[in-house]
Amino acid sequence: MAGEKKYQGVVVPMVTPFTDDGKIDIPASEKVTEHIVSGGAAPFVLGTTGEGTSVPQDERPSFVEAVVNKTAGRTLTYASIASNCLKTSIEAAKKYFDLGIDAAVANLPFYYPLADYHMLKYYETLAESIPGPLFVYNITKTTGMSIPVEVIDKLSRHPNIVGLKDSEGDEERFKNSIPLWKDREDFSHLTGSAVLSTMAILLGSDGLVPSTGNFVPRMYCELYQAAKKGDEQTAQKYQEKTNELGRIYQKGKLLSESLAGLKVIMNELDLCGEAVLSPLLPLTEEQKKEIKQKLTEAGITK
Repeated sequence: MAGEKKYQGVVVPMVTPFTDDGKIDIPASEKVTEHIVSGGAAPFVLGTTGEGTSVPQDERPSFVEAVVNKTAGRTLTYASIASNCLKTSIEAAKKYFDLGIDAAVANLPFYYPLADYHMLKYYETLAESIPGPLFVYNITKTTGMSIPVEVIDKLSRHPNIVGLKDSEGDEERFKNSIPLWKDREDFSHLTGSAVLSTMAILLGSDGLVPSTGNFVPRMYCELYQAAKKGDEQTAQKYQEKTNELGRIYQKGKLLSESLAGLKVIMNELDLCGEAVLSPLLPLTEEQKKEIKQKLTEAGITK
């Protein structure tokens, strides 16, 4: 049954805290991890929200280790191994599994346009080369490519590929794909489009991956539990509230700007600083003021 799946629930794509001089802030990383785990969710590190492509390779293991030590077996830890270089992804996976992660996650290499057969062979090769379970990550916003459902369904039969994080945000795609896997114990569907969370869980998706969960993880857990029970009214109430909170830092902004805005919120809640890595830039004082005002209006801060 789907309820017995290992990979399910709320998985927060965790921000990566930095010091003002651009180093990973390990104490803040531990604080954010604890906030996520105590809120009932699991952390996913070095992904899109975590500015993973901007973090130097040699600084990543210490960050992964800090998060794993903080989760301490209380929940699963997911980590991105994505790179345009296959060997780099394989080496990262080996290091991170040695440090104790539970699953690796990888989006497509995105420099070259890829045909379906490229995508299939890439993930098969990656899955066969790493010492632990792999999630396929479909995110068209950053890769510029959509992994076809047919390709993912073929990959779902690979013994080392255990799930999909789908951030494409296409309702029809979810309606067509989730039923393929909802009753599969060996393959999980995680919804990476937060605004479609309730719809996806009601369809049979196994979990959510919401960036706004960095500061309200418990709220997404309530949404998830309500939707899993079929309580659409309660789930929709949380959906509307979380959508409102997401708009505070996302509405009208590029992804690069919204991530800087999320750091402003995390700083307001005393979870980590506002620093982001190049090519991202901090928001202007006027933009920060607007976010802080909306946070207060939403009842998150006083």
